[in-house]
Amino acid sequence: MNEKRNLLYSDFNCPFCYAMHERLHELSLLSLCEWRGVQHASHLPRPMKPWQGSLGAELRHEVAVVQRLAPGLPIALPPGKPNTKLAIEQAVALLRRDPSRAMAFVRETYRAFWCEGRDISDSEVLRQLVEQVGGSPESVGTIDGEDRRVAQEWEAAWHVTGQAGVPLIVSPDHYLLVGCAPEEQIRQFFNQGRG
Repeated sequence: MNEKRNLLYSDFNCPFCYAMHERLHELSLLSLCEWRGVQHASHLPRPMKPWQGSLGAELRHEVAVVQRLAPGLPIALPPGKPNTKLAIEQAVALLRRDPSRAMAFVRETYRAFWCEGRDISDSEVLRQLVEQVGGSPESVGTIDGEDRRVAQEWEAAWHVTGQAGVPLIVSPDHYLLVGCAPEEQIRQFFNQGRG
């Protein structure tokens, strides 16, 4: 149980993070990771605003690239991108109080946004997602100063890596896997510390 795990820095509103999360799930590698939500675009509004013009084109391009990188991944073009601070803090709260449900919440939050276009900056949407994964009533929307502190620590640790993008996996030996890597590269990364 003392074995150090890989740190997975990820943001709910990044389609590459969603694809990587699903890939790690399919490869049964998520249990070897400590998921850490970070905001790679903290300036985004709450509530989510529809993206048009060049922002809309950028979002369409990102989704198209993910569809090429991960054929078969269920993904739909969302109307925009939400601020993810509250969703990350809710994930921290679950990881601290109801860890058996936390990773199910993380996965369902990615899917709520990338498959259904739901505004995951909305506290009511997050409440529904917590309940959907069977979270206890006291864990719904209960975010305290310690949850916020943990989220800030994750953010600071991510910045210390010197990488500006997500997804990012940092091994216990400080090897980095950046971006939505192909399956074979992911397997090699997770096997390198086991020899």
